[in-house]
Amino acid sequence: MVKYIAGRIVAMFVTLFIIVSLSFFVIRLMPQNIFDNPELPPYVVEILEKKMHLDKPLWVQYMYFVRGILYEGDWGTSVKIRPSQPVFSVITSRLPITMLINVVSLFISIPLGIAAGTIAALRKNKWSDHIISLMVILCISIPSFVFASLMQYILTFLVPIFPTLYNPAARTLGQMAVSLVLPVVALSLNPIATVTRYLRGELIETMNSEYLLLARTKGLTKAQAIVRHAFRNSCIPLANIIIPMFTGIMGGSLVVESIFSIPGMGGMMVNSINAGDHPLTIAILIFYSAVSLVTILIMDISYGLLDPRIRMGGEKQ
Repeated sequence: MVKYIAGRIVAMFVTLFIIVSLSFFVIRLMPQNIFDNPELPPYVVEILEKKMHLDKPLWVQYMYFVRGILYEGDWGTSVKIRPSQPVFSVITSRLPITMLINVVSLFISIPLGIAAGTIAALRKNKWSDHIISLMVILCISIPSFVFASLMQYILTFLVPIFPTLYNPAARTLGQMAVSLVLPVVALSLNPIATVTRYLRGELIETMNSEYLLLARTKGLTKAQAIVRHAFRNSCIPLANIIIPMFTGIMGGSLVVESIFSIPGMGGMMVNSINAGDHPLTIAILIFYSAVSLVTILIMDISYGLLDPRIRMGGEKQ
């Protein structure tokens, strides 16, 4: 098992290195100039470019970039969004609100998805099953930012129930929660639909299995057989989709945060790309890539713990 985990960790770091390299070259090759401010005198631009090694070839800039990360822990300095501030400190200042809405969305999605999937499976081909299946199709097919825009228009403009934008000056927990209701709901719809669809299929298949029929013949009622055997066995495979769902929610928050003006990572990434703040954009891309790779690593390790055949598949017998 140790060899299996070590191999996955090595593969994760190799993948992260490739992503870091590609992110650097792709962002630096963008047509925007980091110092395109017409108010800066040419000699000031020349000094700044020399300080950031922008006057050297691209591959030399890349070597300085990698060297700064490995030997100094320097990920660069923001030049436009937060001028002269290290990008790491800029990211950490925006990280709490992003993690809050993403974690809350995930924890809301799991129980609601399990409840909806169970109802749809137990009432298969009934009107409630058809309604839930229709909602699942809509929530999976329509991106979260579309739901965010619709809810913002309906529930803040037509029917002013919630605030249009996030209130950064909220002093109480209740005021902040009201500002985050719509973003959290928009991010939760797709994960709820995913859990519902997955659990419905698993539960229907389990209810038609032979061992459940055997449990019924031993005297268990339908409800007892479902709760003790079918439901528990159907929920085990949900671990395979819950971990990657967090990455999906974070991807959706990139645009949702911008729609509601939430001062988080998503809005900052969009602003950094538009402003041409290359160091900050690269750092945010690396952050999201690292989160994705860590979730994949956790999923791989959980596969190996649950099924020894996976970690032993590459070994010679």
